[in-house]
Amino acid sequence: MRRTRILTAVLALAAGLLAGTPPALAADGTAKVSLAADTYTWKNARIDGGGFVPGIVFNRSEKNLAYARTDIGGAYRWQESSKTWTPLLDSVGWDDWGHTGVVSLASDSVDPNKVYAAVGTYTNSWDPKNGAVMRSSNRGASWQKTDLPFKLGGNMPGRGMGERLAVDPNKNSVLYLGAPSGKGLWRSTDSGVSWSQVANFPNVGNYQQDPSDTSGYASDNQGIVWVTFDESTGTSGNATKTVYVGVADLQNSVYRSTDAGATWTRLAGQPTGYLAHKGVLDAAGGHLYLSYSDKGGPYDGGKGQVWRYATATGTWTNISPVAEADTYYGFSGLTVDRQKPGTVMATAYSSWWPDTQIFRSTDSGATWTRAWDYTSYPNRANRYTMDVSSSPWLTWGANPSPPEQTPKLGWMTESLEIDPFDSNRMMYGTGATVYGTENLTNWDSGGQFTIKPMVRGLEETAVNDLASPPSGAPLLSALGDVGGFRHTDLTKVPSMMFTSPNFTTTTSLDFAETNANTVVRVGNLDSGPHIAFSTDNGANWFAGTDPSGVSGGGTVAAASDGSRFVWSPDGTGVQYTTGFGSSWSASSGIPAGAIVESDRVDAKTFYGFKSGKFYVSTDGGATFTASAATGLPSGDSVRFKALPGVKGDVWLAGGATDGAYGLWHSTDGGASWTKLSNVDQADAIGFGKAAAGASYQTLYTSAKIGGVRGIFRSTDKGATWTRINDDAHQWGWTGAAITGDPRVYGRVYVSTNGRGVVYGDTSDTGGGGGTDPTDPTDPTPTGACAVTYKITNQWSGGFQADVQLSNTGSSAWTGWSLGWTFPNAQTISQTWNAESVQSGSAVTAKNVGWNANVAAGSSVSFGFTGNWSGTNGKPTAFKVGDQNCTVT
Repeated sequence: MRRTRILTAVLALAAGLLAGTPPALAADGTAKVSLAADTYTWKNARIDGGGFVPGIVFNRSEKNLAYARTDIGGAYRWQESSKTWTPLLDSVGWDDWGHTGVVSLASDSVDPNKVYAAVGTYTNSWDPKNGAVMRSSNRGASWQKTDLPFKLGGNMPGRGMGERLAVDPNKNSVLYLGAPSGKGLWRSTDSGVSWSQVANFPNVGNYQQDPSDTSGYASDNQGIVWVTFDESTGTSGNATKTVYVGVADLQNSVYRSTDAGATWTRLAGQPTGYLAHKGVLDAAGGHLYLSYSDKGGPYDGGKGQVWRYATATGTWTNISPVAEADTYYGFSGLTVDRQKPGTVMATAYSSWWPDTQIFRSTDSGATWTRAWDYTSYPNRANRYTMDVSSSPWLTWGANPSPPEQTPKLGWMTESLEIDPFDSNRMMYGTGATVYGTENLTNWDSGGQFTIKPMVRGLEETAVNDLASPPSGAPLLSALGDVGGFRHTDLTKVPSMMFTSPNFTTTTSLDFAETNANTVVRVGNLDSGPHIAFSTDNGANWFAGTDPSGVSGGGTVAAASDGSRFVWSPDGTGVQYTTGFGSSWSASSGIPAGAIVESDRVDAKTFYGFKSGKFYVSTDGGATFTASAATGLPSGDSVRFKALPGVKGDVWLAGGATDGAYGLWHSTDGGASWTKLSNVDQADAIGFGKAAAGASYQTLYTSAKIGGVRGIFRSTDKGATWTRINDDAHQWGWTGAAITGDPRVYGRVYVSTNGRGVVYGDTSDTGGGGGTDPTDPTDPTPTGACAVTYKITNQWSGGFQADVQLSNTGSSAWTGWSLGWTFPNAQTISQTWNAESVQSGSAVTAKNVGWNANVAAGSSVSFGFTGNWSGTNGKPTAFKVGDQNCTVT
């Protein structure tokens, strides 16, 4: 069940996007593009989790304020009213894709509106940019950024240690940041605006996971790994005097300052031979607790200990729950109960088999109990029950033999936090989800506590490929770490990922265009087949047979009628088969590693691309011939697709900034190509339902057009383009895959590298514009109505509200307009699922295209963020047209 989290696009980016030369201008010097001509609503196709959550941070002064950080998928804030997570870094753009990796996060206990994130994905050459510290004064609704003179590694080894970033609990203008790569300890004295190295800090760390790794990934010095303040040694407005710092050094892992950082010393008497993954201070009890492992994690760790340091006397006590000789794992996750001093918990983060372990003590570590124990091996007795009904795929479809169980309690459990205001609530992150409980103290009374996923809204999958067939499920996905899913309802979590076999990562998938029940996928698996087939639209699967030499998934293509397949796997050359892959034959005329696709009309025509050359087969993949076309991208950062319904109509996107880069179109099966002069750069291309009155399918691309990076749509064969995302919805790198929906005009599915599958719906229902909130000719509904207005979140100067409008009359609405007046001069800043205009205190909110129709007895919901000062009273009266609504 080991899941790796390496950036999907590293090789493609290294080949192209990281080159330093600027893109060429369009040939005619112009780009026909509208940058804000349509309103889109963006959501995730729900998977709930799917990746490693190495950090959970509760604010120490405000109840229910919590954050989570992910290794490649940004940061999130907990929304207590809905028990969901809100993404906070979707505004990170293409050029700064590395800033979706969050190595540390800090919530200010003096001013809970302030939150900080230390961002950067890799410290080696894979990420071209340095790290940054992002700061927010509105809980992550918006950010300012300070670039650092070194890189940070949200997806590097050691990322579960921490937190590396900390705010002084007495003087919140002071922050510390532990850096990797030998860059030392850094401090800010102006609330994160500027940073300088703490010159007299004596140890920059020296631990490397694998010094021989020439890529720089495992050989990086993991550096300074956590900072902890002893708040009892300071007073409000004055810097805390005692600060503890953890260093990635097996012999010298903990340092302390007792003069607010002026001087530092190695803490005397400390354990050696281990790395201190966490240092958690219980000021009330006078103890610093430390969890140790012999490795940096999150995957490795063979031995570990837990220690307690008495801050007043300097006494060290080994309080390990298990004797070192009996460990085969390290300790990392560590938390104390702020309501009950002396209650401490720790995790065996690297216990892969048979399960992770969680330990709990109520006497400061003198004695411990475990989340599960053996009765008579291999049978277990659990102190907990698990309810994964909200994310049923967490069982992985497994049926293990004892002592393994499904679902597992977890793995890579480096984040573990008891709510500082509620002894019954605990959350912990795993390699796949966030689990939590709200009756934790049952542990102490001999009862069982219930663990459930607490992950809704946190979407962290890396997307490699997407498909939207013309019938059956609207979405099939190829994902890293969790394989992929068949979504029959985008708003619901699928019951299971693809199984039989269960690839750790699915690299490519395809369906037969004229027989969408036939689906093929390929992927990576430590042992077993690398290809699977379905004859029921991806609901059930069976394994194919690998040709000799296959080591990974590569790319795969299904014939338009499902009669044959072409596969370009890792480890060997391109192969073809008739039927379902019981035997394979080598294709000729095409190089190994080529990307392969099928014509969507002619069942015997397949296409390939490798190193600037386009290849065509007209005999079912047996032989390929190189096209004479020139001028295509010379590298392999390319994606291409054939248009459904038209033989030989192919679009190709890709390239690099130091060569050919853009979007090409062929109407003769790749014999010749035309480069679109109005597209600067393009990285993925897809098709969706044609606009009303259009004869050609809608094009979607992740591209740079008119000098702007974004997601673009064309309804006229690429003659003009409309940017359909905005700066608040960028999701870092979106170049792996994109596709429209053949059944829903305007719907587009976008791949991300860590934020899951994002899909957008347009307010333009037929290819025209949406409704205008100021246009009096828009339809006005009649009949009774009811409104529920709820403030779901509020902070200093800002708030979020949800509005539900119900049609309580007897006739359906074909458009609606809701008006109200704010009682305290509040102002709206952003609206979703509606369009709003405001004049003074008066507000009018109207439907967008997709939610105009409201049947009698039904309701529609929308929300907004706004500003307030003094008082934030709720409106008391609402009108739909001239009809007063009941306020509920």
